[in-house]
Amino acid sequence: MLYLSFIVYFLLVSSVIGLAVFSAIREAVVRQIKIITLIFYRRITLQLTAIALRFKYVDVQVKQNGLSGGEYISRNLWMVLLVSGLLVLPPVFVWLYSGKNILDGFDDAHVRHQNDQVTDLLLGERLVPPAALPPEMFETQEVLRIRPSLIDASRNWQLLDSDFSQNVLLIFKIMKERYGYDMAILEGYRSPERQNALARMGTSVTNATAFQSYHQFGLAADCAFRRDGKLVISEKDPWAMRGYQLYGEVAESLGLHWGGRWKMMDLGHIELRKNNTVKH
Repeated sequence: MLYLSFIVYFLLVSSVIGLAVFSAIREAVVRQIKIITLIFYRRITLQLTAIALRFKYVDVQVKQNGLSGGEYISRNLWMVLLVSGLLVLPPVFVWLYSGKNILDGFDDAHVRHQNDQVTDLLLGERLVPPAALPPEMFETQEVLRIRPSLIDASRNWQLLDSDFSQNVLLIFKIMKERYGYDMAILEGYRSPERQNALARMGTSVTNATAFQSYHQFGLAADCAFRRDGKLVISEKDPWAMRGYQLYGEVAESLGLHWGGRWKMMDLGHIELRKNNTVKH
């Protein structure tokens, strides 16, 4: 018995690990669940259809034989109980679980509170890009020392994916209204030629060549902060570092990917990943 219990435990743990680690296994399991659910649904439908036909037949028999309602129920008690259960149990189940959080730790009210801006967008609010910053802001000693290539970078909001653009503008709005940080876009869309040119500068600049970056699809942006009329992009500035942490949290809360999670961190980078977009 102990040996059997060990085998069952091992299989259970292996299954959980497999589902957690391998997406292919998860997809296969979900696919099988869908198939089983569809089969079960079809069988229930057939059973209900059979019951309906049975009732129609019984109705004809009652009319022909002149049976009273009480006599029919006494003769077909099992069918009456089955149909009553099918009609009563689903509403009872919904009533019992309504108003309760099925997922432990999920605070529905908290999520609504944090996503008021998202709700506004879904209701129709469209955020407008800010006015372009003067070129001299990207020619200061700090910017030229840390990101000299920004002089030739595109900051045209119109070249960004519309959904991604609205997400970036929403981040800017939250960072300003909630945390007091003014933000600016350093680079948005990046041409394949520019991507290859940056890649030739070495891995300290980028690991991605043309079409391996979401910049080529208008789905990525590098952003920084504005303070006293100047760009602040240095990671050695405590104020900026705190801003990058908040910026990453806000971006991830909106479903974007933040470069601060990467092995070679890019704190100002955010991207909206879409399937079958970049080359790997």
